[in-house]
Parts: sequence; structure tokens; C-alpha cells
Amino acid sequence: MNTSLVRAVVLVLAMQSLSSPLLAQQQAAPAARVAPGSQPLAAPTPPTVPSAQSAPAPAATSAPAFAPAAASQPAPSPAGVPATAAGSGARPLKSTGLRELSPWSMFLAADVIVKAVMVGLAFASLVTWTVFIAKMIELSFVRRKLRTALARIRDARSLAEAQFSLGAKDSVLSALLAAAMGEARLSAGISSDEGIKERAASSFAEIVRAEGRRIRTGMGLLASIGATSPFVGLFGTVWGIMNSFIGISKSQTTNLAVVAPGIAEALLATAFGLVAAIPAVIIYNHFARVTKGYLELVGRSSGAAARLLSRDLDRTHGGAHSRAAE
Repeated sequence: MNTSLVRAVVLVLAMQSLSSPLLAQQQAAPAARVAPGSQPLAAPTPPTVPSAQSAPAPAATSAPAFAPAAASQPAPSPAGVPATAAGSGARPLKSTGLRELSPWSMFLAADVIVKAVMVGLAFASLVTWTVFIAKMIELSFVRRKLRTALARIRDARSLAEAQFSLGAKDSVLSALLAAAMGEARLSAGISSDEGIKERAASSFAEIVRAEGRRIRTGMGLLASIGATSPFVGLFGTVWGIMNSFIGISKSQTTNLAVVAPGIAEALLATAFGLVAAIPAVIIYNHFARVTKGYLELVGRSSGAAARLLSRDLDRTHGGAHSRAAE
């Protein structure tokens, strides 16, 4: 009787030891579902029963069965980042509209009138730099040539000697000397030196004015470009902004992505106008100073020719008076 009772007690204790790990694992599974990615809690160690040696074996074999389930749960995404971006490593999409607003793309997307304005201003800028290069070469050459001619006739005593010193070189000084000699030849037999000098001075003034007009060729174009280019660019800007507002009214939106391209295209016309006008004004002012200096050299040449003519007249009439006195 006592032996049967002992066996029954041992059997009940063994069943309790087998059921305790299962209950612990069932309680740990909901915790793993609530906090995915966290380490699973270790199952409580069942109480040891000296008489049941095979009790720990089911706990050792059944505990790993729930570990892969907890490990297979995906890691939570960071706050504010979409699950697809966190899983695939893709960057969030950005608007590419502003990166397309390069000067060339804005020019291609502009209205026909705005394009015509920008092309005209670009051509005006090309004309400005062409005139600048041409006038720089011309002014440097004529100034050097006239200074050299003035240095050669500095010690000349007559118009003939001055012409011989210059040779056959074509310059404004050669034209002045030729005009003086022509007037002296045409006035041969006239005893009035003052009349000859006045007629020669009139010829000199005409030559100086003609040289001034010639040397200022192209400067009027620079002045026109510098004065009108900003207003032409402003016209293109006004036209482009008007079209932008029309597009805004049609699209019924004031989103920057819709408004910005049209306004940027319109402002590009103003930029073209400033690019054409600013160099034109600077170059015009520079050439005005250089031309003024060159015309002063021309005036000095006119004075040198007039002095040589006066010497020749004094020699001629002085000799005639001396012969008449004898």
C-alpha cells in the first residue's frame, strides 16, 4: 500500500515538472510579440526533483523552438522613415525641378519674344567687344604714328623740308602739310599773309574735324548699346513675367515649382541686358578719354603745319621786300 502511494506521488511530481517549462514558454511568447527584435527572456528554471531525472530534458529540447520565431521578427524602422526606404536603403525622392534651371535650359524654355530679346542682346554684346578690339588696335596705331611724325618734323625749317622728313607715309600730319603747301601755291602773287593764313587755318579745321569723325567711328554704336540694352532686357523681363502670371492663373496654383521657372526665364533677359550694357558704357568712356588725347595730338599737328607755313611766308615776303628796297 505504501509502495503504491509513493509511486503515485512521484508520477504527479514528474508531470508537474514537465508542464512547468511549457507554461513559462507560453508566457514568454506574447512578450516577444510585443517587443520584436529584443532578446527573448530566458525560461525560468524548473524546480529540481531528485526522483525525476528525465524532467530537464524536455525543457532543453523545447526552449530553442521559440528562439527562431523571435529572431525572425524584422527590426523596427527608425521614426519618421518609411518602411520601404529603411528596408531597401533607398534615399527619399527629391524634387529635380530647380536643378534644371540652368541658363541654357531657361533660354530653350523661354517664350519666343524673350528668346528674340536675349539673342539680340547677345549680338549687341558681341558687337561691343568687336568694336573694343578694333578701336584699341586703331587708336594705338594712329597715336604712335602721329607721335613719330611730330618728332620727325620738330627740326624742320620749311614745309618742303617737313614733307621730305615724313616721306610718303599717310597720316593726318601729311594731309595738313599738303593743305598748307597747296594754299601757299594757290595764293602765289598775293601779298596779304593774313589772308593766306586764314585760308590755311580753315583747311586745317576741316581736316581736324574729318579726323575726329573718323576716329569716333563706332563710339556712337557703343553709346546706343549702353543706353538701350537695360531697357530692352527689361522689356523681355516684363513679357516673361506677364506670361508667368498667365500660367499661374491657368494652373490655379502658386506653388514655387510652377512659378519659379517662368520668373527665372524673365529675369534672365534682364541679366542679358546688363551684360550687354555695362561693358558698352565702360568701353565708351575709355575710348572718349583716349580719343580726346588723340585729337589733342591732331591739334598739335595743325599748329606745327601753321607755324611752318608762317615761316615760309615770312621768308618769301621778306626776300621780296628786301629786293624791292634795293
